[in-house]
Amino acid sequence: MNCSYEQCAPINEAQCWSNIDWKAAKRYVGSLQARIVKAVKQGRKGKVKSLQWLLTHSFYAKALAVKQVTENKGRKTSGVDGETWQSATKKWRAISSLKRSGYKASPLRRVFIPKSNGQKRPLGIPTMLDRGMQALYLLAVEPEVETNSDGNSFGFRKQRSCADAIEQCFKVLCRKRAGEWVLDADIKGCFDNISHEWMLKHLNIDKPILSQWLNAGFMESGKVYPTLAGTPQGGIISPTLMNMVLNQLQGTIEEASGVKRGKHREIRSNVKRVSVIRYADDFVVTAHSQAFLVDTILPCINEFMSQRGLALSPEKTHVRHISEGFDFLGQNLRKYNGKLLVKPSSKSVLHLMNKLRLTITKYRSSRQDRLIFQLNPILRGWCNYHRHSVAKEVFCKIDSDIWLLLWKWACRRHPRKGKYWIRARYFHSVGARNWTFCTGDKQIGLFRLAAMPIVRHPKINSDANPYDPTHETYFESRLDVLVNSRNKERLHRLLSRQNGECLYCKEKITAKTGWNIHRLVPLYLGGDNKASNTVVVHPYCHNSIHRGQNTAAPSYMAL
Repeated sequence: MNCSYEQCAPINEAQCWSNIDWKAAKRYVGSLQARIVKAVKQGRKGKVKSLQWLLTHSFYAKALAVKQVTENKGRKTSGVDGETWQSATKKWRAISSLKRSGYKASPLRRVFIPKSNGQKRPLGIPTMLDRGMQALYLLAVEPEVETNSDGNSFGFRKQRSCADAIEQCFKVLCRKRAGEWVLDADIKGCFDNISHEWMLKHLNIDKPILSQWLNAGFMESGKVYPTLAGTPQGGIISPTLMNMVLNQLQGTIEEASGVKRGKHREIRSNVKRVSVIRYADDFVVTAHSQAFLVDTILPCINEFMSQRGLALSPEKTHVRHISEGFDFLGQNLRKYNGKLLVKPSSKSVLHLMNKLRLTITKYRSSRQDRLIFQLNPILRGWCNYHRHSVAKEVFCKIDSDIWLLLWKWACRRHPRKGKYWIRARYFHSVGARNWTFCTGDKQIGLFRLAAMPIVRHPKINSDANPYDPTHETYFESRLDVLVNSRNKERLHRLLSRQNGECLYCKEKITAKTGWNIHRLVPLYLGGDNKASNTVVVHPYCHNSIHRGQNTAAPSYMAL
């Protein structure tokens, strides 16, 4: 049964928020989303709209929207009104504030964040109310978008990743009769330049609400400026709106190339060997000849983009032969004597080394264990991203470069000590390795990239839809494959022991929710990292535990 606000009116509002049945809320919203998918497949547009209206006006959907915006990374960042929903009372009241009637979006608070090339990207921060409304309507719109999305679109979509996009590139280009020419394209200022007029005319979303978001303007240095084009970077729904705008790019290119598909979307004829792989605003197109890409595909893409107020970036758009190679999503794809290899790009390696140098310089006066704690997440994150490519040689080279940086770090800390003393202080024998950078007790050591196994990434099925109940079995089997391929035996054992649930809130742990490993007995109280002392919890629950808000901490024996 769907709740109402009045049911908890006489009771403490904070208690009302705590009493919400989140499992029931997710079941209710999930059932509506599944019905939306079914209606989209049947082509019943009126039914889709009525189900979306029902979802955006339901108590449970509003509660989930508030929960999302108050538990994500930006929950403590306010908009122009300075308001945040930190307390349970504010969260409960926020549910009733998510109303279509009388809704008016506030201007975005503009801040600038650094880009990898040294420039700055404008970021618009909505108010909590606007974030809540966007999260609410995203619950209603995303099932339809997922059902209608291009099969080879991988950016900002549930259960899809950069690894899927790279694997699709490999699948297309590794064949003997694959297209040998590649158009590597990038859309110039995609988020900033999308036509408002086109969006309001073509996007299947509540037009008055969409108009409020698009025309809210932004505030900078106390002055409000209008937004004449684009969807602001920083909004929860902005990536999905961008995908809605760019959907049909694959179909448009295939139609211009004469690609013919069967009843179940399988390719029947592709004489020009055309393939399109897109991740957000970056995409590649393969074809049999350079002339075909330049004379046929590029004009088709330019027309598609101009209708939407967009254009390709001349500096980042290139046509190359596969033997020359190209960079895509931090990887370099190139054929060597007819064999396709995917390796970490030179830019990605350079960016990693610069980040490591800055970190080592910043912590030049810190203890060894603290430096290791800063370096390991950087190394693990980069290594996990590239572990599906031919990266073993690159991993070994980076390990060697890091060793030199750390040797210099140690020598600078002790300019009056000899190299044998420094070696004995900071580098120890662990197993078969004699120069491991670790603490004297060997409990805290630097992560070694070369130890990471190279594992092929299993690409997601192009038509897989996480909102479609008929695909549930596929996603369950895929999760097992991903856990096994990433060699997370310990995580798998812990999750199996907990039936896949967070030990504290009893809700399912998924790739989207994320997870943290929590020690039942902290290290400073004599705890250790053994399985008997560790559990898996949601990141938000983990924060609550360490803030002292979650005291119902069952022991391992209760599992």
